[in-house]
Amino acid sequence: MDQWALLCFLAGGEVEIDPSERNAAVRRAELLLATGGDPRRRPELHGRAVTSIAGDLDRPDRRAALRAGLRALEPEARGLRGGSEGLRLLLADPDLAWQAFALSLLAEALAGEDAES
Repeated sequence: MDQWALLCFLAGGEVEIDPSERNAAVRRAELLLATGGDPRRRPELHGRAVTSIAGDLDRPDRRAALRAGLRALEPEARGLRGGSEGLRLLLADPDLAWQAFALSLLAEALAGEDAES
């Protein structure tokens, strides 16, 4: 799962999301984490917080950009068993890829907050 999020994080560089829209989606997800108990607990791929971001930011053009980014990683992942297998799975399941991308956005935001503390 972490590998999927990392691959989607790398592939998601070309996914255009307005920063204010992204920040709003992340903040809502952080509130969901907080209402679940510990706001610093590790986000889950299919947890409420990640699913919230995925739903808030989902658009066909963004999914297409993520898919293109994943395809662009294929040559670099060739020969890396885990990398190429992960890419193959993510390319075969666009919903999983989008969810993993949402997880990567939340993880990035949480890591940034930890670095600021």
